[in-house]
Amino acid sequence: MSFPAGFRWGVATSAFQIEGAARLDGRGPSIWDTFAQVPGAVASGDTGDVAADHYHRWAEDVRLLVDLGVDAYRFSVSWSRILPEGSGRIEQRGLDFYRRLVEALLDNGIEPFLTLYHWDLPQALEDQGGWRNRDVAHRFADYAALVHEALGDVVTKWTTLNEPYCSSVVGYGEGRHAPGAREGHGALAAAHHLLLGHGLAVQAMRANGSGGEFGIVLNQSPTVPVSDSPADVAAAGRQDCLLRRQFTDPLFGSAYPDEMTSMFGEISDFSFRHDGDLAIIGEPLDYVGLNYYYRLHVADAPHREPDPAKRTAHDIGVDTTQLPDVPRTGMGWPVEPAGLTTALTDLKARHPHLPPVYVTENGCVYPDSEGFEDTERISYLRDHIAAAQAAEVDLRGYFCWSLLDNFEWAHGYKHRFGLVHVDYQTLQRTPRASYHWYRSFITTARQDN
Repeated sequence: MSFPAGFRWGVATSAFQIEGAARLDGRGPSIWDTFAQVPGAVASGDTGDVAADHYHRWAEDVRLLVDLGVDAYRFSVSWSRILPEGSGRIEQRGLDFYRRLVEALLDNGIEPFLTLYHWDLPQALEDQGGWRNRDVAHRFADYAALVHEALGDVVTKWTTLNEPYCSSVVGYGEGRHAPGAREGHGALAAAHHLLLGHGLAVQAMRANGSGGEFGIVLNQSPTVPVSDSPADVAAAGRQDCLLRRQFTDPLFGSAYPDEMTSMFGEISDFSFRHDGDLAIIGEPLDYVGLNYYYRLHVADAPHREPDPAKRTAHDIGVDTTQLPDVPRTGMGWPVEPAGLTTALTDLKARHPHLPPVYVTENGCVYPDSEGFEDTERISYLRDHIAAAQAAEVDLRGYFCWSLLDNFEWAHGYKHRFGLVHVDYQTLQRTPRASYHWYRSFITTARQDN
């Protein structure tokens, strides 16, 4: 496989999933701290209180990055570690932590890709309505400007949001993620305000004058109908609108999909959309990140809630179907590398003026991930990297998820995505076979260039 000069090879993590130190150095609680305390919300009652203890072991983790040979590292900043109440009082110890991390990366030739929001909204802002509340979009822009002013001299790649679909539809509609709400209008408002906050944040950071490149990360799961029946084809269109086009169209096309009205007109009046919002949301970007794990196979189905007034934004009359001839990961996700090629080419075809693209997350869990000889992960990564390379888009980099085993959201510590095994009792790090394979692959890819 051949990749262009300057192609970035990296790994990715997020703050809540690896940092721990949940109540240390002035950090305030996030919605995930609160959600993890709800009985049954997270497998085994797991929390992020310790996680992989990256907050104390960051220097060791940087050494792992150096030994891996990556030239880019994608990580997120904990909003409530910087602003414990979401706004107002600044916790300098939080900013100091991220500066130490970034400077260590730069000292070792690793470019930091900083994500400002990876799902961990300060609980104080959720108490004010969370992303349902338009004001939170403005608080996010303030937070972005603060972090950019503090770190803009050492960070050049700035991602506003990670997967706003999950933060809104999964968190406020389905209720499977924090804050655990099951709403219709509220979830759609959250999606809009996340996008608005993104645009306001990009504007605020550019106004700082410190420079940098600005982007957003979107999860992209191409949707395939299980049959060619009109009902299943229409169901696939609804799912695609909910997961992909609800976000990509206003970001890159200056409008929401027309289907939004027919899909959600019975549960929302869309009063959260204001004149001028689309211009802010469509602020030009320097790059877009694409996260890919699987393709969706869907069929038409009755709504779970027959009363439209009680229906959530996640209830769109679609069932996800498991095809018997498609291999699956340990999480039950279909393994279809070609879906990554499709995700990249679809996005470019729909938005021809798309900025450069990075694959910002791609990874898997298998039963052998519990140990160190994770050969199935190696095959998965090799095939997906080839699929990314096959897409005819301006692809600038690939980030494997993840460097470390970590808190896998509602699954707790049950599933292990790391190239590096973490013993959660001792917190010892041990590189897996996939770590050594990825290092060798990167070395060969650079030599081929």
